[in-house]
Amino acid sequence: MTPRTLADWLSYLEQLHPTAIDMGLERSREVAGRLGLGRPAPKVITVTGTNGKGSTCAFLASLLRAQGLKVGVYSSPHLLRYNERVQLNGQEASDQALCDAFVAVEAARGEISLTYFEMGTLAAFWLFQRAGLDAVVLEVGLGGRLDAVNLVDADLALVTSVGLDHADWLGDSRESVAFEKAGIFRAGKPALCGDLDPPTPLLEQASALPAPLFLRGREFDLAQGEGGWHWRGASRSGQMLELHDLPLLDLPMENATLALQAYALLDLPWQPEILATALLDTRVTGRLDRRCVEWRGKRLSLLLDVGHNPHAAEYLAARLAARPVAGRRRAVFGLLADKDLPGVLAPLQARLDHWAVAPLPTPRTRPAAELQAALTNLHASVSVHETIAAALEAQCEQATPDDEVLVFGSFYSVAEALSWLESRATGE
Repeated sequence: MTPRTLADWLSYLEQLHPTAIDMGLERSREVAGRLGLGRPAPKVITVTGTNGKGSTCAFLASLLRAQGLKVGVYSSPHLLRYNERVQLNGQEASDQALCDAFVAVEAARGEISLTYFEMGTLAAFWLFQRAGLDAVVLEVGLGGRLDAVNLVDADLALVTSVGLDHADWLGDSRESVAFEKAGIFRAGKPALCGDLDPPTPLLEQASALPAPLFLRGREFDLAQGEGGWHWRGASRSGQMLELHDLPLLDLPMENATLALQAYALLDLPWQPEILATALLDTRVTGRLDRRCVEWRGKRLSLLLDVGHNPHAAEYLAARLAARPVAGRRRAVFGLLADKDLPGVLAPLQARLDHWAVAPLPTPRTRPAAELQAALTNLHASVSVHETIAAALEAQCEQATPDDEVLVFGSFYSVAEALSWLESRATGE
């Protein structure tokens, strides 16, 4: 029998469980026990939050690798390749490594049905445990309390922000979301929150365990000045720490602030220049991701961002306002049907001069006609296209070198744009 390829495995995993999302740890815990999975590395950090998880994980991994540590990162979703989800010391896991991991998990699960995400999480843990890593950074897929990542008792648990998203699973209030996210906290282990207004259930959960709680605006914070920013925080022993004149970052400095506080609690060397360089060198594909493209003799600026909820849209709008362009800003936009369309449009509609909307390549997409209608009601200039790639080409056709084309609204939007850019680079 020919061994399954990675594509074969992923197709198989999509059909393995009756539902794509099935919250709960019992199935994963049983299979993890059969696999003999323990802690995937000596240092374990879990990261949840409505927005900012990806960049916080990236900042943390950069800070840890800058000290010579071998670091694993598990994140989701991916943009172009499943391999992006599992990184071993800065490198994506190979197809063969992932296939080997899936073989092991499949053999262990027996009669137990696992979701796509549960299979992937256990496969990542299996790879991490065998890689001789010093630390792993684990991004929670959905919520926290019942997410498969929460199988592991982490040394540090981070909540980046608390907003409304995935209401069907996490509830329709910030309080219900905070309760789910605080489920990653552990007794006696530091819990960190980057939200300046953490809902009461998060505070209560930390107190009940108890878990030492580090809050932005209290134990740690940032201050932005002309051409730079400053950080203050605390060591594990309570000693005040500071970093001055850090260079401004493209990625959210709020998330860098949270990552620095997490790093400060790990009893690792505190070398300001090395830390500053690690932050500056951090990149995350699809998050405030600036690209250039040659289009019919014009050199055009693109900005890719996976923001897809009101909180992310508000942050994106603030970043656009802080960095004006000489020409116009043009949007390429698609959105999933379960997202808050009015909440996403409200902060951004005044920042963008023309919208090119399109359906996303998934049955979960919101129809382009609905996007058009909502924008028309806001008196925005809008055009409708069959695909994200077609919308992007239409905006490039109209853009001047002084303009900026923003692609946002979903991981699907950015993935389509990246595929389009890749095809142009390879001449396909």
